Amino acid sequence: MFRINCQIWTTAEKYEYGYVMTLFSHIKPSSVCIHFIHTNEEHVETHYGNVHCIMTGTPKANLPVLLTFHDVGLNHKSCFDPLFIHEDMQEIIRHLPVCHIEAPGQHEGAKTLHDEYSYPSMDQLSEAVPAVLKHFGLCRVIGLGVGAGAYILAKFALNHPDMVDGLVLININASAEGLMGSVASKLTGWTHTLPETVIPHLFGKDEIDTNHDLIATYRHHITTTMNQANVSQFLRSYHSRNALEVERPVPGGSINVRTLKCSTLLIVGDNSPAVEAVVDCNSKLDPTKTTLLKMADCGGLPQVDQPAKVIEALKYFIQGMGYLSSASMTRLRSRTASGSSVSSFDGSRSRAHTNELQRARTHSRGAEEKRGRSHTDSMECSSNSDQIASKSNQVAC
Repeated sequence: MFRINCQIWTTAEKYEYGYVMTLFSHIKPSSVCIHFIHTNEEHVETHYGNVHCIMTGTPKANLPVLLTFHDVGLNHKSCFDPLFIHEDMQEIIRHLPVCHIEAPGQHEGAKTLHDEYSYPSMDQLSEAVPAVLKHFGLCRVIGLGVGAGAYILAKFALNHPDMVDGLVLININASAEGLMGSVASKLTGWTHTLPETVIPHLFGKDEIDTNHDLIATYRHHITTTMNQANVSQFLRSYHSRNALEVERPVPGGSINVRTLKCSTLLIVGDNSPAVEAVVDCNSKLDPTKTTLLKMADCGGLPQVDQPAKVIEALKYFIQGMGYLSSASMTRLRSRTASGSSVSSFDGSRSRAHTNELQRARTHSRGAEEKRGRSHTDSMECSSNSDQIASKSNQVAC
């Protein structure tokens, strides 16, 4: 008998059971639990329009809040529910409050935005985040963003470094769209329907060609759940983004280099259309604070395709910043106890999480190579100490 334990992050009466089971049908039932939790949903007024927010848990003075921002064509449910309903995630959300932010007009049931409303740019959306934090009385966050949401949270961290303790950025593209890309996007918009435009942004070609059920589910979501006029405006805003203009610090160089000051974990699936963009972003960030996690046999949305592995990386990342002790990470500890120990981190906020990943998973490398990449259940970690000065830590999973 399967134990199903799904945690829903909106009021139960607004969530359809059939949608949950369809969306997560590709996830092992034994890793999902279903129960309903009432949360606080509000439309928060900002200088750039109202944003729909979902706050769960009680903020604590000594702990940050896990702040999420979704990608184009998605909302907090379709982007993050496969991650947050997973039983392994419960160890995190029992300790950290969660705040989901949805861009203007992207929530379920959203009405078409008024004609006179000027949709905010990516930079403006990043400046709407402080208003949300002020509204809920939040001081510090660990950001979790995907695609456009990753860009927005990275921009927010650049402009407000004192408010961000860490960033987990999935499928981030730190570059501007570029002239050719902008022209191609406009041509695609003229000749394709919105789902046909958004799906290739979210998923790689192999996944589109082979995982028909998953693609059909998200195409249906974009068509029936999202307000397509509003999604089109969000998509245009993303395609009009500026480059983040981050620069990798050079030893002995200027201390005023514009870069992310917090610990940062970049995640991308090896079949994602964002692979090159994420690798390029990694090359521009501080290698002492950044880890690149490239997930093998993973599609365009790692948090949907392989939520357990993303959660495991997230646990090490948060613990590496000293917020969660090993005693509270029971499931993580049970997985690693056979080969190494997981200890509490109380100091460094730079590469401690990477070092722990390396120690905890080195023992499994030989077995994983024999089984092949497609059957791996745990992380393989590698780093080249001779190249530390020129590239960030890279973790293959």
